[in-house]
Amino acid sequence: MARQIADLNVEVRAGTGKGAARQARRDGMVPGIVYGNGAEPIAINVGYNYLVKHLKAGRFLQTLFNLKVPGHGDVHVVCRGVQRDVVKDLPTHVDFMRLNDASRIVLHIHVTFINHEASPGLKRGGTLTVVRPEVDLEVLAGDIPDHITVDLTGKNIGDVIHISDVVLPEGAKPTIERNFVIANIAAPAGLVSAEA
Repeated sequence: MARQIADLNVEVRAGTGKGAARQARRDGMVPGIVYGNGAEPIAINVGYNYLVKHLKAGRFLQTLFNLKVPGHGDVHVVCRGVQRDVVKDLPTHVDFMRLNDASRIVLHIHVTFINHEASPGLKRGGTLTVVRPEVDLEVLAGDIPDHITVDLTGKNIGDVIHISDVVLPEGAKPTIERNFVIANIAAPAGLVSAEA
């Protein structure tokens, strides 16, 4: 269930401050910073098209990357923020945080639903209402799950699926103490009006 760690290639940014950042943007780069894990921050540039391709692939903020910086050793990072232009909605700055594999971090993890055909409630025309398509989990940096899986086998109309009903990956735990709802099986509109 743990995902493959993808490489992310960046360049070291020569200067710091607004002038260097503007120059990077003029050169088709997105300025950024790598910080954390007790080491000095590094100013970087990421190729604009390269970054946009990764952003469009989805789940960028919850993916562990193997950051390759020329002149520095490879390091595992997770993106902690992408600043965007307020008008064009294009990336203008990116922040990465260094991690070691034993670090615990909070990420939004995607929820996947399986076995729709094995749910009596859905067969009878019920609707799967997803309350949380993603959940906040505290996970180990070295073992970030790609998703969590909800099995719909045997679920009937009116059934509610809570976080406690889901088998979480080893080492992962919800950030919210209460037993929150992830989804439910709602009655079809025709059945509701007939009962009324």
